Amino acid sequence: MIVLAGCTPTTGSASPAAGTATTATTASTATACAARVETGSLPDWADAGFSGDARVPHVFGAKGDIVAVLFAHPLRQVRTDGSNNKILWVARAATTSPDPTAPATLVITARLDGTDTRVTREVAGGPGPSIIDLPEAGCWRLDLRWSGHTDTMDLVYAP
Repeated sequence: MIVLAGCTPTTGSASPAAGTATTATTASTATACAARVETGSLPDWADAGFSGDARVPHVFGAKGDIVAVLFAHPLRQVRTDGSNNKILWVARAATTSPDPTAPATLVITARLDGTDTRVTREVAGGPGPSIIDLPEAGCWRLDLRWSGHTDTMDLVYAP
């Protein structure tokens, strides 16, 4: 399901449990945005810690070097059931840093499709477990940066 929502820019910040959050606005770029949530087996490089045939909802980065394992699916802008938007970020082990001085922190710059809303989330220590809350429902384009690597992916947050 894809939910597209228009909104006015925000200046507040949501505070995810596993990282820091900042919010800013910039000019919007109108592009098609669609999350491709897969439910098949995780690739071998991403299934450490899972047993058997690990079939959990997940989304691959455009380059295929990172995967977001969605423990909360669908992701929601507001969660009233006491759960959270837990995402396990797994990067390919072969993607060692091309720049040893680059910070390991996973920096996520998310843009709400069709709006000027842009927020930044950080996962300290790089890809790993996180709680990623975003301020509006809709389709979010994520620019991901960690250890000198970059990738992109789209995630949809339901209302």
